[in-house]
Amino acid sequence: MYRKDLYKTEYYTRKAHREGYPARSVYKLKEMDENLRIFRKGDIVLDLGASPGSWLAYISEKIGSKGRVLGIDIEDVKIQIKPNMGFLRKDVRDVSEEELKEWKAKCDVVVADMAPKTTGIAWKDVGLSLELSETAFDIAKLVLKDKGVFVCKIFEGEGTDDFVREVQKAFKTVKRARPQAVIKRSKEFYIVAKK
Repeated sequence: MYRKDLYKTEYYTRKAHREGYPARSVYKLKEMDENLRIFRKGDIVLDLGASPGSWLAYISEKIGSKGRVLGIDIEDVKIQIKPNMGFLRKDVRDVSEEELKEWKAKCDVVVADMAPKTTGIAWKDVGLSLELSETAFDIAKLVLKDKGVFVCKIFEGEGTDDFVREVQKAFKTVKRARPQAVIKRSKEFYIVAKK
């Protein structure tokens, strides 16, 4: 089973590099977008946990020149910033409401593909992941328009179901997605929530 995961990782990593993306995570977003229609031309998007930049690049292509995407991450992105992109190098947990005021109730989509620095202790890693997801959810509630979409990576574990229930209270539909590019042994999945 490990060998299949390794092959899948290598396959998507090579494909991403051939297509000009810095990471294979782009295929997770692409599959969700194709199946659930997340982005439209002209959308205003906030990308939380934007490094290394694959999602930022994909979103930029999808929203076109009339759209705008702002990426936020503690680490720099490894892509060239295009005219419809912005980037803020900062820990998402430290972003203030003041820094987001120009985005307040203006975003069509908020995406969060964040993962903590893992410790190897499963329960601790799930807790750290949930903290990031909750931060993303709080930001999404602040900046999303009435018909907005929230996409968030989560790791299955204690507290996950409670978090999903909280998101369900704030959105009309909430779907779980596990794209093919996610390795089999990973506890990772995504929620796609629409108002």
